[in-house]
Amino acid sequence: MSEGERSSKSNVWRYVSAAVSLLIVVGIFVYAIPKFADYAQVWKAITTLTPIEMGTLIAATIFNLFTYWWANMAALPGLRLWPAAVVTQTTTSVANTLPGGGAIAIGLTYSILHSWGFSGTAVALYVGVSGIWNIFMKLALPVLSVVFLVISGKKSAAFISAALIGLAVLVAAVVLLAAIFKSEALARRVGNGIAHVLSAIRRVFRKPPVTGMDERAAKFRADTIDLVSRRWIRLTWTTLLSQLALFLILLLSLRHLGVSQQDVSTAEAFAVFSFGRLISALPITPGGLGVIELGYIGGLVGAGGDKAAVVAAVLLFRTLTFGIQIPLGGFTYLIWRAKTSWRRVPPEESELQASAVASG
Repeated sequence: MSEGERSSKSNVWRYVSAAVSLLIVVGIFVYAIPKFADYAQVWKAITTLTPIEMGTLIAATIFNLFTYWWANMAALPGLRLWPAAVVTQTTTSVANTLPGGGAIAIGLTYSILHSWGFSGTAVALYVGVSGIWNIFMKLALPVLSVVFLVISGKKSAAFISAALIGLAVLVAAVVLLAAIFKSEALARRVGNGIAHVLSAIRRVFRKPPVTGMDERAAKFRADTIDLVSRRWIRLTWTTLLSQLALFLILLLSLRHLGVSQQDVSTAEAFAVFSFGRLISALPITPGGLGVIELGYIGGLVGAGGDKAAVVAAVLLFRTLTFGIQIPLGGFTYLIWRAKTSWRRVPPEESELQASAVASG
């Protein structure tokens, strides 16, 4: 198969993926959500917000943005606050808008951080460690939510069963990660296993096999141990804070739009939020658009919330936490392009240049 044919098939797959995502999003917003409440009712509920209520929501949203930046600073030593804001918002915007945006966002992350002088190893470590902490947190939140439900006197067999499954997955993931960190030999075997899978995929496209994954896995293990040993507390509390700050926006949206503690308790809202965060890990649509909204609405209405108020609160929450990310990311992308004073030569390139000068 020629390069042109492979590129053509790849483009077809991207178009099909984009079309399927679009159909899902349109189906949810045009047909599924109006089954709970029509948009006229939703807009009427949102217009009842007072300036103070809207102000508290905006303040909570800004605080939530800062928590993301702090979490990324914890995962990448040397990353300052405003550069952290630029790389976080720019890549989030890409991940939230494009089919397969997560993979594209990783590539853009490398480009931005590399332009600021961070080495390829540092960027890979940052992406890997921050990703691991986020996954662990998303697995841990449902377990915490069930604890809060039990403490508050609310019990749900469905929630408890799902939390037990989540706990088992979390424990298995932690045990596997701990084993990899403990044993370099195991890390090399995992690297070779990944190489075999990737090579099999590449073989279909008549590309050469992947090599050296065992060495990369061993080095990643050593670098990760060093970073985590120094920063695990900071990584944990900033990642947890970002999730709690996100939940605060949802809770304020519910309360300001009339969903009271008697209708949906804080513990119940947190449980729905926690399982919604798990849904967000599935790359069904960019940023989980449509799927997450439907999950939140179904869970909160099932917990006892008024349909119109719940739909209004969820859509307001997603506008503040998802919608504004897109234009904000476009703005921060322009800052990255324009802010040449932040540019640095990465260490590996600097060494190559110095070697060339010396040899010359």
